Amino acid sequence: MTDLHVAIIMDGNGRWATARGRPRNWGHRQGAESVRSVVGAAPDLGIRTLTLYAFSSDNWKRPQSEVSVLMKLFRRYLRTEIDELRDNGVRVKVIGRRDRLASGLVTAIERAEEQTAGGERLELRLAVDYSSRDLMLEAIRIAAAASDIERKDLVTLIGHAMNGDGEAPDVDLLIRTGGERRLSDFLLWECAYAELYFTPTMWPEFHGSELAAAMDDFRARDRRFGRVAVAS
Repeated sequence: MTDLHVAIIMDGNGRWATARGRPRNWGHRQGAESVRSVVGAAPDLGIRTLTLYAFSSDNWKRPQSEVSVLMKLFRRYLRTEIDELRDNGVRVKVIGRRDRLASGLVTAIERAEEQTAGGERLELRLAVDYSSRDLMLEAIRIAAAASDIERKDLVTLIGHAMNGDGEAPDVDLLIRTGGERRLSDFLLWECAYAELYFTPTMWPEFHGSELAAAMDDFRARDRRFGRVAVAS
């Protein structure tokens, strides 16, 4: 199977750092290295679209010092990695609200999207200030003005509701690191038939090899999409 859409909830940075007697922000910085490793490994594992949950809308409730570090790390990633991403055929797309982000970060997002627009090897979608419930509500508000709407129309509206590009692509495999077992308002529509993979590995220790193991597990599963299994 190729051209797969894999989504990852990158959880455990803070707990990983705390367990080592270090501040939570140190864990976030180490987690950025895992992003680099996973993005590099994804195309050779048959992944065409990779969506990473970088910052949820609920994360604004965290201490301001931690939020500030996360935003700085995100902006630095866009600034320092963009040339390598472009050269490796990676197209960057940021989904989520932008009206609550600093203007400098929005500019960095727009620049990264523009400079990598030609990438065809991997689409890297970064979810920032993202809430699946909020975007579905926005899509429904838009749909309410239409006299008739079908599922395929709503899929397109969801794709556009929070700066998406085209339809909201179905997720084949959702991975969550850090040992928690919940979706946390992430890609709820797109994960309707996603396979779920939960691992106790904290995000700073989740690298390309761990992604490969998750893909091996995924490929061993029988995806029926509501159908009855065919006898061999």
